[in-house]
Amino acid sequence: MPPQEKLPAQDNRQDVSPQEETKQSSGNEKTTSEVPDNPIPYHEAVSLDRIPEIPATAHTQSSCEQVNVPTSTWAAVKMKMERQSSSNDAMREKTVEVDKSPPQQPAAPVHEEKQAPMDFDEMLPHVGEFGIYQKILFLLLAPFAFFVAFVYFTQIFITVTPEQYWCKVPELDHLNLTDEQRRLLAIPRSSKADEITQGFEKCRRYAVNLTEKWNSGVREGDSSWPTVYCDQGWQFNFSDIPYATIATELGWVCDDSALPSVATAVFFGGAILGGLIFGWMADRYGRIPALIWTNLIGCVAGIATAFVNSFWAFCLCRFLVGLAFDNCFTMMYILVLEYVGPQWRTFVANMSIAVYFTMASCLLPWMAYFIADWRWLCVATSLPLLLAAITPWIVPESARWLVSQGKINKAVTILKKFEKLNRTTVKPEIYTQFTDHCTKVQKEEETDRVYSVLDLFKTPRLRNTTILLIVIWMSISLCFDGHVRNVGSLGLDLFVTFTVASATELPADTLLTMVLDKWGRRWLAFGSMVLSGVFSLLATTVPIGPASAALAIMGRFSVNISYNIGLQYAAEVLPTVVRAQGVALIHIMGYVATILSPFVVYLAFISPVVPLLVLGCLGIFGGILALFLPETLDKELPQTLQDGENFGKGQRFLEFPCCTKTVSEEDLTKGQSNFQRGNIQGGQASFRASIRGEMYRSSMLQRSVRSRRSTKRSTDMEADSNV
Repeated sequence: MPPQEKLPAQDNRQDVSPQEETKQSSGNEKTTSEVPDNPIPYHEAVSLDRIPEIPATAHTQSSCEQVNVPTSTWAAVKMKMERQSSSNDAMREKTVEVDKSPPQQPAAPVHEEKQAPMDFDEMLPHVGEFGIYQKILFLLLAPFAFFVAFVYFTQIFITVTPEQYWCKVPELDHLNLTDEQRRLLAIPRSSKADEITQGFEKCRRYAVNLTEKWNSGVREGDSSWPTVYCDQGWQFNFSDIPYATIATELGWVCDDSALPSVATAVFFGGAILGGLIFGWMADRYGRIPALIWTNLIGCVAGIATAFVNSFWAFCLCRFLVGLAFDNCFTMMYILVLEYVGPQWRTFVANMSIAVYFTMASCLLPWMAYFIADWRWLCVATSLPLLLAAITPWIVPESARWLVSQGKINKAVTILKKFEKLNRTTVKPEIYTQFTDHCTKVQKEEETDRVYSVLDLFKTPRLRNTTILLIVIWMSISLCFDGHVRNVGSLGLDLFVTFTVASATELPADTLLTMVLDKWGRRWLAFGSMVLSGVFSLLATTVPIGPASAALAIMGRFSVNISYNIGLQYAAEVLPTVVRAQGVALIHIMGYVATILSPFVVYLAFISPVVPLLVLGCLGIFGGILALFLPETLDKELPQTLQDGENFGKGQRFLEFPCCTKTVSEEDLTKGQSNFQRGNIQGGQASFRASIRGEMYRSSMLQRSVRSRRSTKRSTDMEADSNV
């Protein structure tokens, strides 16, 4: 709507008749323009505001000289109105004509509008939020999802031990006996007979002259014979695991049966250190260098694993491979999510795992089955990581990170590539606004306060929330990894069971994508965790076999949902100024809990039901704790520490988001619904972390969607007023 000339302040006084006004003018007093007794109709006032400035004619000049009033636009308009007052019909006709064809507006002072901040989220819609370039990046997530699955799960298949093994007796080799004849003669009967061991001891043999016994016609051992520990190694039945593993080659059974679990714990120890090292590298040198180095280290250490011949050498290699775990995918995961619009982040974040990670997890056991050699399996799953070396030529550096480092021109160059490939058009002034805003933020960051993760523990509510998040995430991580590694104790084929359990990732993530933004986080986390625990406990009530395996797989399906909710929950509850550090702390504590998962699975040597009992209780415990967290669905994210302290106050314990009244779009633009960024540095800091990409998902960025809705609504209202 064209700017209107303001009425003089004195025009707002009480009504004065035209005669009184003339008297005041004749008395050489300062003339004031008074509002007439009969106010101007609204449509006429609007039309008069649009009348251009009228040059002073001889008549108006004489009139002005008589009353000693300087000629102005408003005075000219008022005089024109008085001259036309005798003909109301003509005035209406003129008004309609002016309304239909408004004349050109005279030169008037331009009211400069304050430019809205053009940060990265406001910039993305201009270059495309999920255009061709983002779709290419989504496809490029696939190899890195395969890499992280290979790094994570390969150790299971190179350290697995066949279910049936017994002491090796070299003195019987010259007799050419079958395995069954050897066991009947040389191996004592076990007091714990079952279908897996077939009633024979795994760690002891008879200490008698077995050749002499065989030649004398004895075909079965006597329980009265003395026994000794297996001192000549072990013999394995490779019917269930059709290849030798490092555990079978080095004899990691019986007294050394815990060594694979120790090696797995060492692997996760490397993951903790890797998260710190490569997280710092990603913030200091960029996402691409961190992505390349983590994959290269994983590649070299994975290939080196194939040449080890001792436990400690194996642990060293697996520790180095652990440095690459998670980071070999997370860096690319974060980078892609940083280029995707808020409404697409839930889809990209969940479906990349649901599709790519699931495919890799289901493929790996069959790679192990057909390669049938643990050394070549290490090479086959490590060599592809070299492909990360070509990343700089096909993947752009994170523009968010470039902006945070003050490299704004490079970020703009990348955005222009997105604009070109996405076939969008961005006005030069948009880039100027973006550059100016980023420069301003960069200067403000230099003087902003530096926050520490310790700030999370200084106030009571925020401290309780942080501790709850840590404990819940430790429970989820332990349950998830425990279910992954416990598939070998379910009494079914390892390769089939692992494939079916891994395939549950696809429906779990798909279901989560559909309902997470409708049902909320709190009750969904509670329900999925408790269901995981219930299914695990039910699996202990049925015999080992298909029934228990099916229930355990349902437990795995439920914990998959919990795991992905947990990835997002912490990033939404913690305040922006410490969000990066807080989520990093929570995930490191999750790795600490995961160190224990191999030992939980190791409890299967006591009884196959013990690991499921532990996982079931942990699932129920973690689910109940989730109810004490605040709901974050459709809530503005806390920015400051005080926001984090107050977040969730007033929420009812039994509040269900899916049952509450739907908020209209008009309500979203009122009150506190619009996100007001109280600290620019905090908004930027949330994107400077090198932690998992869950902190960039759509639900935590609803402010961008609402901001665009509000901007569009304001634009529409302004356009309507101009008509």
